Amino acid sequence: MKAPPPEVAEPRSRDADRSQLAILDSARDEFAQRGLAGARMDSIAERAGLNKRLIYYYFGSKDDLFLAVLERTYADIRDAEQQLHLDEVEPVEAIRRLVSFTWHYYLDHPEFITLLNSENLHRAAHLKRSERIQDMNSPLVQLLDGVLERGRRDKLFRAGIDPVQLYISIAALCYFYLSNNDTLSAIFGRNLRAPKAMAQRLSHMTDLVLGYVLH
Repeated sequence: MKAPPPEVAEPRSRDADRSQLAILDSARDEFAQRGLAGARMDSIAERAGLNKRLIYYYFGSKDDLFLAVLERTYADIRDAEQQLHLDEVEPVEAIRRLVSFTWHYYLDHPEFITLLNSENLHRAAHLKRSERIQDMNSPLVQLLDGVLERGRRDKLFRAGIDPVQLYISIAALCYFYLSNNDTLSAIFGRNLRAPKAMAQRLSHMTDLVLGYVLH
């Protein structure tokens, strides 16, 4: 990598690492709040407390920066899922953990939902050119496939379950409820963000998923 221009040069490589992380954090917040179209590089630089030229040096264009944010966002959730150790617990508990984790992760990281909404508006144009995203998600599919196979061998789960379809269903159950909570609450006349409603939702989703996989 070529050296930054003198006016944006940094004295140590660890400073460069910190700067890139600060840029990614600031860009995540900016993109989550304003979407790709509304996000401004000036605002990202101001949030990060850095010269805007550094952003272009490290990440290129705004679209390239958005892709870097998306890749980091997926890497974060995949890393967190690995900490569940689903391969070390019995299959039914593994499914319960995955449903609960996905629900709480979306609650704790609302930017995950808004960033995905923005990328879907662009028909995944950025993720389609990512060289990392599929490899990043493969370990989760393999892990879930192993859980399903153990459940089948133990005569707990039915055969023929596609781990990708199952994960999409788990994600969809969590995602739709949260991303559409305001409209759902309005049309049904219920506060679907109330603690009781949220607890009911997690229980309902868990029962639905287990009802599908159990033999």
